[in-house]
Amino acid sequence: MTASASLARRLWQRYEAIHDLIYFSRQALDSATALGLRGFWMGYFGFRMAPLGAVDPAVATAICYGFHPSRVYRALPDAWSYASPADAIAAREAAMDESLRSVLGPAVEFPELAEAAELAWTAAQLAEIAGRPLAAANQALPRPALAHVALWQASTVLREHRGDGHNAVLVSRSISPVQAHLLKLAAGESDPELLRIGRGFAAADWAAGQLELTERGLLDERGELTSAGHHEHELIEQLTDAAAEQPWLALGEAGAIRLLTLLHPLAATVVGSGVVPALSPVGVVWPD
Repeated sequence: MTASASLARRLWQRYEAIHDLIYFSRQALDSATALGLRGFWMGYFGFRMAPLGAVDPAVATAICYGFHPSRVYRALPDAWSYASPADAIAAREAAMDESLRSVLGPAVEFPELAEAAELAWTAAQLAEIAGRPLAAANQALPRPALAHVALWQASTVLREHRGDGHNAVLVSRSISPVQAHLLKLAAGESDPELLRIGRGFAAADWAAGQLELTERGLLDERGELTSAGHHEHELIEQLTDAAAEQPWLALGEAGAIRLLTLLHPLAATVVGSGVVPALSPVGVVWPD
């Protein structure tokens, strides 16, 4: 792994915690409910897909990659009958204003946060978005007036940039959505039932995916990583890091390291608040 790729991973570990407030904070959940978005997953897909417009569930399933179609079809297109994408974008920004004020307290007014927002926004705008639909849609949104909301929006661009690249890596390695989840579980990065049920897969899907990985020599009969499985998992992560390093190369090493330093206390506060669960249906928060 190159130094810049390693830096990309460390930055992700910080801005991901900030981004994930949109899924778990009380303010975000209340905001989605107020729009008429019913249940966690309708709010999740409504807020996450809104920058793309009123996409249909087939498109959302393809872009998100890791969900069974049935999970997405239960949320879309119904979400758009309750709230337009523009309404959802406005609601999520308002929710992030309230959520970050609640979690970070006076720090939202600190000059260090404004500096972090400026650096993150610059990196997000420098991110190359060819082949990255969610990153592109979020990058095209106007900059929020409030620094802490701009920091959240920039974090969202950067995490979707990384996520879009991660999906491309999985496709290139012939790793299906179920197989990707099972590799994550075997590496101890998530809770099995939360991940399976959250992503909408049946136990039979899980069993079939495990058999496929066993036949490929990546899992053993107990569902644990083999030597080849460890190598494949680490290779996927390294390739994802490499695909995510471009914004930081564009920003420059000094700026990236400075942002890493500025984000550390903010991410630590979010993680320490307990608002975002470490093991969740969405993914893993990586505290340092």
